Amino acid sequence: HHDAKSKNSNGLPLLLRSPKFYRYWLDFRRNLQLWARKKTFQPDIMMDLVSLVKTPIDRHNGLMSSARKYKSCAVVGNSGILLNRDYGELIDGHEIVIRLNNARTEKFEEQVGSKTSISFVNSNILHLCARREGCFCHPYGRNVPIIMYICQPVHFMDYTVCNSSHKAPLLITDPRFDVLCARIVKYYSAKRFLEETRKALGEWASTHDGSMFHYSSGMQAVMLALGICDKVSIFGFGKSTSAKHHYHTNQKSELRLHDYEAEYAFYHDLVKNPQAIPFISDRFRFPPVVIYL
Repeated sequence: HHDAKSKNSNGLPLLLRSPKFYRYWLDFRRNLQLWARKKTFQPDIMMDLVSLVKTPIDRHNGLMSSARKYKSCAVVGNSGILLNRDYGELIDGHEIVIRLNNARTEKFEEQVGSKTSISFVNSNILHLCARREGCFCHPYGRNVPIIMYICQPVHFMDYTVCNSSHKAPLLITDPRFDVLCARIVKYYSAKRFLEETRKALGEWASTHDGSMFHYSSGMQAVMLALGICDKVSIFGFGKSTSAKHHYHTNQKSELRLHDYEAEYAFYHDLVKNPQAIPFISDRFRFPPVVIYL
């Protein structure tokens, strides 16, 4: 059953009255079914990220697709600590710059740079963009590919509608990749909980919003970079009591559904001790990672 009225509040009222709707609805169902079917744990998925992500982007840019990874990637987080740094030139010097959730670069070029090669967003961002004329979701320009992870299955409708109007690739993270990221963050979160509280593992869920618990966009963007880049630099991850939560907004606090401290422990292992990271296939070779604080 599909209630058209309830959808109006989601910013897609015109769509439901249009003759295109039935085609969109069929695409939506097909995309959702394919996605749900693939939602399994597969530790080898890191080896497939070049073909899943880099290849379609290369094709869009008119390049021959190859198994070669990008030489260097900067993943730029949104932490307020960036306001006290002038990393702009260093960030822009990377072959690929990945930015998160449409964070503004305008007026912050000295601190965060101006180049964007990949825009990594969660589907709540595209859901907001879907309300705009032509699904406009391109603060970095229409040619910048968008990679998105699905927060709620209903957001596949936004993807279905917006994908047809996007000039650059609009790619959804593979659900097997989502499952791997979720496992890794839960492992680090539970480990931290046990070490710090000495409580039973069963009590972890009640302190971390249980089923709502989720990795952050930044964590998955870092995971993506590990799979498609020969060298990874991480900027704007971390916090300080004197800094804003995000450099470009006035948001003061973190979301409870993320465990940022657990994610920082994961980043620390990436730099110092990658073999300690669980669930990833032994065949995968971690690239060198540098964190700029």
